[in-house]
Amino acid sequence: MPRRSPDLSLSDFEQQRFLSAGSNLTVASIDADGFPHLVAVWYVVIDGDIHFASYRHSQKVLNLQRNPKVSCMLEAGDKYPEMRGLVIQGEAAIVDDIYFTARVRTLIGEKHGFNAQLSPEAATEADNKRVVVRVDALKCYSWDHSKRPTRS
Repeated sequence: MPRRSPDLSLSDFEQQRFLSAGSNLTVASIDADGFPHLVAVWYVVIDGDIHFASYRHSQKVLNLQRNPKVSCMLEAGDKYPEMRGLVIQGEAAIVDDIYFTARVRTLIGEKHGFNAQLSPEAATEADNKRVVVRVDALKCYSWDHSKRPTRS
């Protein structure tokens, strides 16, 4: 009889907790030549969705305007038994609103221990040069090697 592999996936609750606590998210878009374009971004989770700010003319934003398909990966762990990860595949929505951008940048700043803005109403010219990317998740998969049974 074939041996069944253990379920190493994160539960929905574990995924949300892992995503909320994460720091650097790897984001993949598709460039004009059809190749993956990978970048690391700081992000926040708002209403269950990933949000990050970027310059409106950055390569990732230009790629996502042309093709909104996006993959995001968050991973943690230095040793194999500690490795955890979450991949979210979806469509990117570009939110071009200076006040929302200021809010997202403020939340990211607070998450990383600095205050980017005092309030969303204090939007600056710097916020006007940026947009927010919201990831509308369509599919995700995860792994947590700490769930792997130990051999005795």
